[in-house]
Amino acid sequence: MSYPPPLYDGAGGEASAWVRPRDAAPDLVYPNGNRVHHLAHGEATGGLFGLYRWEFSEAVSGPGPHFHRTITESFYVLEGEVRIHDGNGWVSARSGDFLHVPAGGVHGFRNESGAPASMLLHFSPGAPREAYFEGLDRLARGEEWTPEEYDAFMRAHDNTWVEE
Repeated sequence: MSYPPPLYDGAGGEASAWVRPRDAAPDLVYPNGNRVHHLAHGEATGGLFGLYRWEFSEAVSGPGPHFHRTITESFYVLEGEVRIHDGNGWVSARSGDFLHVPAGGVHGFRNESGAPASMLLHFSPGAPREAYFEGLDRLARGEEWTPEEYDAFMRAHDNTWVEE
């Protein structure tokens, strides 16, 4: 395997890095207390990837089994315990555990521990997941959608749900 084609062709490099402090406010706080930090969204990475820190409250939450047709997704557990669906069933993941899901791979995640937990979510390429997370927030806050609106939202954000 070789390196991909160059993304930068300048001679001397440039000052283009950014820092997000660890104590930055979350970009989104759900009614159940879950918090989402948009560390690097696709627009900021030239569409290469998106990276988010998901902080679970002690409330039971998280999506059931689903898959994506256009993006890969990876999870890295930072703290606590998160249940991860690996395509075959639910497994417990703890601090330091990693799961990679290629496009088409069935997966899900949830916090069932009764304690806070956190993990990194990585999407490649950098699809606009921020709009998806914001739509989930509207649903959690009681915004009513018709079944057709819900289905269209999930299609637009490349979420296909599967039976457990």
